[in-house]
Amino acid sequence: MPGIPVSGAFTKDNYPPCYKTIPDPLPKEVTLQEILTTMPREVFQKNMWKAWWNVAVSITFTALSIYLISISPWYLLPIAWAFAGTACTGLFVIGHDCGHKSFAKAGWLNDLVGITIFLPLIYPFEPWRIQHNHHHNHTNKLDVDNAWQPFRAETFYYRTAFLKVVLSAVKGPFWWIASAGHWIEHHFALSLFTETQRPKVVISLVALGVFSVIFFPLMVYHFGVWGLVKYWGIPWLGFHFWLSTFTMVHHTLPFLPFMELKDWTDARARLASTVHCEYPLWIEFLCHQINVHIPHHVSTAIPSYNLWKAHYALKARWGKYMHECEFGWFLLRDITTKCHLYDSEEAYSPFDKGLAKFEQKLKSS
Repeated sequence: MPGIPVSGAFTKDNYPPCYKTIPDPLPKEVTLQEILTTMPREVFQKNMWKAWWNVAVSITFTALSIYLISISPWYLLPIAWAFAGTACTGLFVIGHDCGHKSFAKAGWLNDLVGITIFLPLIYPFEPWRIQHNHHHNHTNKLDVDNAWQPFRAETFYYRTAFLKVVLSAVKGPFWWIASAGHWIEHHFALSLFTETQRPKVVISLVALGVFSVIFFPLMVYHFGVWGLVKYWGIPWLGFHFWLSTFTMVHHTLPFLPFMELKDWTDARARLASTVHCEYPLWIEFLCHQINVHIPHHVSTAIPSYNLWKAHYALKARWGKYMHECEFGWFLLRDITTKCHLYDSEEAYSPFDKGLAKFEQKLKSS
């Protein structure tokens, strides 16, 4: 479709097996309302038994993972840490539902559960909620989306040498720590929020501050510095591995475009610029199906336990426009080695090729 680049290296007859679909472009005349009416009403209904069951699952398996860390010999600790990081990600997904008001009908309960369940992750709920809703309102909008924005060559080229190294790392082999940088950059400065937003932002930050000044000294006192690292620090990094990976894969594939404002529509962004990625069942269970991600972007009102039903309904009508892939080494390698610099006419390129092309353009101008 004009104005929306897709890499010519990919066709429906020639693509890596991790990509289950290479979708057709969604026609610009399709509206979000048309897509919403595809799904049955029940997918929007909240069920408090299911919501609290998810809370019980995440708390139980997080506690179990900490116990496993405590009894594991050194050679089994990596397995216990991986389990703990994944279980902690489930806590985040529950807070994620709260942030979208899809956990409970009562707004105060969404806020209370969201603030509380984010505390062990040292995540301020309200600042995250505001920034995350910005992502939903501007998904894959070039220069505006704040979740996993690609770099333009003309911007990246003029960065300092040090910053180029850092940015190259988080778009490449160190993608798994990118969410920690986003956490620091976007969630703690009051200047990022409006006067209207700040009272609730302050409440979240104060709650997190009180928790931190109690939690960290107690951990060090009872378990020592290594205990803090062992029981919290490494699982926290595991949580950020999944948060970074999920965020990256949800909206980044070599042939999935970011759009200029003139080409962007809500329908394209939500249905056709969001990725459904299949993970091992134990990850899906612990993370409450958050990677059934297309219906979540079509409507954030859908609770996580209804995402599969919504996905099947969407697929029945709009399947040829939907991105589906399978998690694994080939997918991660493809994204982290190709999806670096972005050109609105030619889509993604690796850092070296994109910078070489830009330098050639500078010389010829």
